[in-house]
Amino acid sequence: MAGFSFSLAALHQNQPSFCLIPSSLSEFNGVRLCNSVQYKRKALHPKGALHVTASSAKKILIMGGTRFIGVFLSRILVKEGHQVTLFTRGKTPVTQQLPGESDEDYADFSSKILHLKGDRKDFDFVRSSLSAEGFDVVYDINGRAADEVEPILDALPKLEQYIYCSSAGVYLKSDVLPHFEIDAVDPKSRHKGKLETETLLDSKGVNWTSLRPVYIYGPLNYNPVEEWFFHRLKSGRPIPIPGSGLQITQLGHVKDLAKAFVQVLGNEKARRQVFNISGEKYVTFDGLARACAKAAGFPEPELVHYNPKDFDFGKKKSFPFRDQHYFASIDKAKSLLGWKPEFDLVGGLADSYNLDFGRGTFREDADFSVDDMILA
Repeated sequence: MAGFSFSLAALHQNQPSFCLIPSSLSEFNGVRLCNSVQYKRKALHPKGALHVTASSAKKILIMGGTRFIGVFLSRILVKEGHQVTLFTRGKTPVTQQLPGESDEDYADFSSKILHLKGDRKDFDFVRSSLSAEGFDVVYDINGRAADEVEPILDALPKLEQYIYCSSAGVYLKSDVLPHFEIDAVDPKSRHKGKLETETLLDSKGVNWTSLRPVYIYGPLNYNPVEEWFFHRLKSGRPIPIPGSGLQITQLGHVKDLAKAFVQVLGNEKARRQVFNISGEKYVTFDGLARACAKAAGFPEPELVHYNPKDFDFGKKKSFPFRDQHYFASIDKAKSLLGWKPEFDLVGGLADSYNLDFGRGTFREDADFSVDDMILA
């Protein structure tokens, strides 16, 4: 098994006995499991908490998992008693304490999470490392191309389920909305790699499930979605919005998405199925700006509408959303899976603000240079 290693920060006193092997190659100075472990499942459902009842305990691999979606997904899976391994390049810490997470909960999570360091584009390594360890389920959170998935399938011929994070961006632009899972797709979209991955999974005959989020928001979001509005609201600036501001879009909270990912685990109704996942309601661009202000406790903002064709922004983006109507039906996930989003838009934005931007943390510094061009 030379060339790869698992790392585990510590072991909880109440865990079953393990066979432990020193992990000399691990940057995290942990240990590697060499035997499978039986965990006792938990079935807790407090409102707002990251607990979801899933299938029996599994040996799960998450491709990615150290930021945003994977951070919340991995916590639910660990709480459910699954043995969870994150496959990453090791360039960022395997775990991080979440805003509002108690020291006890974080220590418990960190003691159970495992790490496999490697580059998923090193196909030989992927095949050798995954086949040596074996996994029941793969969650592919960061896959962008079909050729990155094939080595995983080759390495795990007995895989029980491959759960993929796709995107609603695969749908062909249409005048008829919302998008349904049966709608036409765009093979030339910037998400064509995700579409090709879904096609590959189906052709291989594996048990696969694909989730297609629309816009995702929430604490630790690395895309400037709500953060873009929060920066302008905090600075007391007008918010420039393209066109009429009546373009309709849709946002889904990351915690609701994470719960949907667990809802499909071991679920026969999710076999070889695609599900749109997002918020319950749609919102206009103007409405989103006002919702961000309400959620964060700012006064109602001044909205300035402009025609993007009147400006040359170069490579800079003037607005963080597609300048079009863009939203999808989540009825299939609600009816087949029994899943439903827990966060309404204002409540979800408040959760994001209070646990992230409102604490002074954000991914990108404010840049108002494009705004100044519009407002001049």
